[in-house]
Amino acid sequence: MRAALLTGWRAPLEIADIPDPGCPADGVVLRVLACGICRSDWHVWTGNDPVALPHVPGHEYCGVVEEVGPQVTGWKSGDRVIAPFILACGSCPDCRQGHQTICANQALPGFTRPGAFAERIAVPHADANIARLPEGMEPALAAALGCRVTTAWQALTDRAALAPGEWLAVHGGGGVGLSALLLARALGARVVVVDVVPEKLAYARQLGADAVVNAAETDAAEAVREITGGGAHVAIEALGIAATTVAAINSLRKLGRMVQIGMPAGEHLHMKLPMDAVYAGQLALYGTRGMPGWRYPSLFNLIEGGHVDLTPLIARRVGLSAATDELRAFDGPAAPGVAVITDFAG
Repeated sequence: MRAALLTGWRAPLEIADIPDPGCPADGVVLRVLACGICRSDWHVWTGNDPVALPHVPGHEYCGVVEEVGPQVTGWKSGDRVIAPFILACGSCPDCRQGHQTICANQALPGFTRPGAFAERIAVPHADANIARLPEGMEPALAAALGCRVTTAWQALTDRAALAPGEWLAVHGGGGVGLSALLLARALGARVVVVDVVPEKLAYARQLGADAVVNAAETDAAEAVREITGGGAHVAIEALGIAATTVAAINSLRKLGRMVQIGMPAGEHLHMKLPMDAVYAGQLALYGTRGMPGWRYPSLFNLIEGGHVDLTPLIARRVGLSAATDELRAFDGPAAPGVAVITDFAG
């Protein structure tokens, strides 16, 4: 099969023919229909989240079932499906309680095992993880849900319990930030988006943000507090860097909730945070990572019901050979929207 291989940190991905994946006994092999290109893939590409080389990146995928393992009971060849990027075992105590994202036996395509920058991918633990795509959902949109939309959905509805009428401050206007904006608006919240790229802020306005703040021109936390009349009820950090994490905490009103979505890596693994604000404001800080597979129906129902249109997230449909250029773009302020691989021959 054709795949994009990472052979060295920051090296151009090598387009190569590699063997098709074997089918796990409890899993399936998918023909990949589309795969998103995410900042988390950039962390792998740069070596900030190191993997064993050579390696196939890619964790935001959907596909058609081509092969089914003997232990799988819920899926057959020809099913169109999607899977979370955290593939839980389905049988440990955490999984049995519905907390698959903290499964100690999880598998991570694109990180701990070969990913979906390829024509096919093996998906273990299929019955515990994969979900059927709604009839007619475009593969590019399904892949764009990837880790950005699903993680934002988990952050807003599970971790922060965002309520209608509340203010949400989104720090970082990339794919996760725009996903949080669209979902929060569908949930009845008001949203202010913070970024340093004017084009991203203009795009956020276009997508329905109630207000935007350019953190390169003003104190972002102070601006959010002024816009929201005392601070946001919920703040989302969507980059994984110290500056936006501190700003997210400081933008909250008392009893506010902050969710760390951005993955800290490299120099940002350890941050100096304003714990005085946490203490005095009685704030709640949450971490979140991924979404359990069983929560896909709630997200699909929101989309199918016409309550949210997520297609504006898709900025570019590209070929497999363009993946390196898209990863390089994350070195600086990336353009609005997300790129999705839809052509595995190109």
